[in-house]
Amino acid sequence: MNDVFLADCRARLAFDLMANTWNPVVLWALRDGALRPAELRRRLGGISTKVLTETVRRLEFNGLVSRRDCGRTAKVEYSLTDLGTSLLGPIEAFGEWAFRHGDEVMAAQDRVVGLVSGNEG
Repeated sequence: MNDVFLADCRARLAFDLMANTWNPVVLWALRDGALRPAELRRRLGGISTKVLTETVRRLEFNGLVSRRDCGRTAKVEYSLTDLGTSLLGPIEAFGEWAFRHGDEVMAAQDRVVGLVSGNEG
């Protein structure tokens, strides 16, 4: 039997990369090309400067995003690496699944909340 989800396996590594809410969101936001941090933050909405910085550093550490200094100014921009681009397909597929099944998941959550609070049953 092939145990593909052991702690030290590659599948677990991939799941860990996608487990952080902002990782796939930032990758998706960069799909059309390089962005400066302020542009990226505006595109994302709802992310603090600190969390964005932590996220792009984590993605850069993992080889998914590259950081480029823009000349003599202190400005930088972020873009996807080839490795980061290779994750767009799985991210899109996951998003499509969420679009198709999100109502079902929320209905299941509502049923459990109803049972716990004594409103159903």
